[in-house]
Formats: sequence, C-alpha cells, structure tokens
Amino acid sequence: MTDFLLAALHHLLVYAIVAMLVAESVLLRGTVDRSTMQRLAGIDLGYGLCAMLLIAVGVSRIAFGIKAYDFYLHNPWFHAKIGAFLLVGLLSILPTVRFLRWRKALAADPAYLPDTAEVGKMRGIVRFELVLLAAIFVFAAAMARYGGF
Repeated sequence: MTDFLLAALHHLLVYAIVAMLVAESVLLRGTVDRSTMQRLAGIDLGYGLCAMLLIAVGVSRIAFGIKAYDFYLHNPWFHAKIGAFLLVGLLSILPTVRFLRWRKALAADPAYLPDTAEVGKMRGIVRFELVLLAAIFVFAAAMARYGGF
C-alpha cells in the first residue's frame, strides 16, 4: 500500500509541475503586466514547492517502495531521468530569479514592465523545460519496462 501511495503522489506532483510550467508559458505569451507578474511569482513558488516534494517522494520510493535500491542504481534510464530532472531544475533558476526581480522592480515602480526580449527569453526557457519534462516521461517508461537492459 505504501508503494502505491508513493507512486500516486509521485505522479500527481509531476503533473502539477507540468501544469504550472504550462501556466507560466501561457502567461509569458502576452503582455506581462502587474497582475501577470504576481501570478508568475505565485505559480513559480508552487512549482518550486512541488519539485522539492517530488524529490522527497522519489527518495521515499527508493527507500520504501517495492523495487529495491539496486533496481535504481543499475538502471541507465533512471540515471537519464534524474539527469534531465536536474537540468530542468538548473534551468528553472533563471526564470525564478527573473520573476522575483520583476516583482521587486514593480514594488519600486508601479509602472514597471519587463522588457519584451527578456519575457521572450523566459518563455523560451520555460518551454525548453517542458520539452525536458516530456523526455523524463519517456525515460520513466523505459525505466519501468527495460530496467537495467
């Protein structure tokens, strides 16, 4: 039962992360005004919290799940999945910092609007994160089906 609950929570957190990145991508398509900047910061906070919970649940699955630690240790698809997840995490730092800067600039100047090119760059990073998440789904399927080859 523990394995089932951890697996279900793991999947729900992954889908929450995808939903939040899609929301960020959509918000970055148009004009980024005061309301949008506040939404982006809030969504990004939720994204970060879900990512941290996902790590905790993932570690719990390794420690308390049905599959032994050895399954993960010798599974190249697991290593690819973790590598892609780490890359998503590293890429997410720039938008997070940028969203916080935008909020700070908005607090100092209520008429502040971020540069269009900067918004486009953040949109590109968020979309690349989504592509990497799609790769993580592929790696997860391969991990479950092909194990350590």
